Amino acid sequence: MAEPSPPSVPSTNAAALPRVLFATSEITPLVKTGGLADVSASLPAAQVALGCDLRLLLPGYPAIVAGVRERCRVARIEPFAGMPAATLLAGRINGSLRCLVIDCPELYGRAGNPYVDSVGNDWTDNPLRFGLLSRIAALLCSDASPIAWRPEILHCNDWQTGLAPAYLAFERRRPEAADAPATASVFTVHNLAFGGAFDPALLPRLGLPSESYSIHGLEYHGRLSFLKAGLYYADFITTVSPTYAREIQQEPLGFGYQGLLAARGDRLCGILNGIDVDAWDPASDPHLAARFDAATLPARAANRLAVQQRLGLDADDDAMLFGVVSRFTEQKGIDLILDAWPGLVARGHPLQLAMLGSGDRLLTRRATDCVRRHPGRVGFIDGFDEPLSHLIEGGCDAFLMPSRFEPCGLNQMYSQRYGAPPLVRATGGLADSVSDDDPASGRTGTGFVLAGDTVAGFAATVERALAAWQDRPRWQAIQQAGMQRNFGWQASAAAYVDVYRQAIAAASAPSRDAADAIRPDAADPSPTARSSSPAPTDG
Repeated sequence: MAEPSPPSVPSTNAAALPRVLFATSEITPLVKTGGLADVSASLPAAQVALGCDLRLLLPGYPAIVAGVRERCRVARIEPFAGMPAATLLAGRINGSLRCLVIDCPELYGRAGNPYVDSVGNDWTDNPLRFGLLSRIAALLCSDASPIAWRPEILHCNDWQTGLAPAYLAFERRRPEAADAPATASVFTVHNLAFGGAFDPALLPRLGLPSESYSIHGLEYHGRLSFLKAGLYYADFITTVSPTYAREIQQEPLGFGYQGLLAARGDRLCGILNGIDVDAWDPASDPHLAARFDAATLPARAANRLAVQQRLGLDADDDAMLFGVVSRFTEQKGIDLILDAWPGLVARGHPLQLAMLGSGDRLLTRRATDCVRRHPGRVGFIDGFDEPLSHLIEGGCDAFLMPSRFEPCGLNQMYSQRYGAPPLVRATGGLADSVSDDDPASGRTGTGFVLAGDTVAGFAATVERALAAWQDRPRWQAIQQAGMQRNFGWQASAAAYVDVYRQAIAAASAPSRDAADAIRPDAADPSPTARSSSPAPTDG
């Protein structure tokens, strides 16, 4: 498990920091469906603070275009293959971050979710929408770019930008590009479960050569996979935690890409995401009933009472209050919580449960039924409420996050920062960011780590947390250990700069083709896995 000391910050030399084009399909607070949006806002800001010359590249959804300050038109992008013309806008977003926005109303001029319509169906033109994003990302890295600024690194994120490394790789193969400086590509996987797989008949409309559609390229079980394109053609691959980087090189979390990822293991690493420590600061959080820090933990009592009131729970000081803020899916382990709760209550444990989230209707119905069966002890609000999520983190005694897999996760970091020790499974970023409390060895942890995914094991871990909570000096030590953790972006941003340097070296190598290093037998996905339909990421 992770040690509670903060990570060291890799050294950076400002004079050698690369120019970076950071391509992403969403950004907090303008367009958000998951953790990718948070990363897309925070990581570039941290890299700019280090001294990187960085531009964001974003699709021109209405909310994005409206949110750009100092907006101006800088270029017209001509139609390409089956994709329409677009206008490239420049400006600043989220304060001072420089950005480039693809204004193409035909593809992006629609309100709501960036990936699905109002009834939850994928937009049928998603391959063209994100093909255009990928194509323009690569164009801006080439000698045909319509603007003078030229990046040394193209940083792509998830399947929505997965074709960009492929476009870049085929651009490099042109004879006239042989002596040109190569822009290196880095592809970050925020959640491998979402592959962006489409009908291969779309290949001509995307403007990629026919040879790209093979097991040594984009083909994935008879589909054209944007995700596989990024994994295959990028100069370097990162994912959002060290443990997840290991997990995806084998079954079951490799989702059929494990052979390819293992073959590219020397160009794959995991870098733990950070959090926005200004937005998530219990000492200044406007959403709390009472602000506090590690020296004023008794002030949390006012937040605890406010949570109980909002969720319809009894104002019981003797019951341990657990909090949940989550998508309601089996991946998140919500069924473990609901399956274990009746038995925990039947054993007479003084427990309360405050849940906020939405998702799978079966699970939300079960949560509603749990409230009915345990009035005053269980509360549930179906939906998402940002202020309430802060209040739950600042008011619950402990936070439940028993995810079956979790590439990184953010709530376990928020909860430690807010003095609510998390109960997590030993997977992905949860394993890298939470250290298990182990009084037998004399080690004070920052939370409680569950090894398996059984109801009995989860219940036993809840009972272990309850025993610690009832020992108030021990509990306060756990709280303070978590609140001392440094989950800011500085160390991670510097680690990405080191990856950029490795990617630049790889792109400058004699072959200059990332795919050349892949064993032929490693490119074909496992026959037991299948691609998921296009879906938003959850980091």
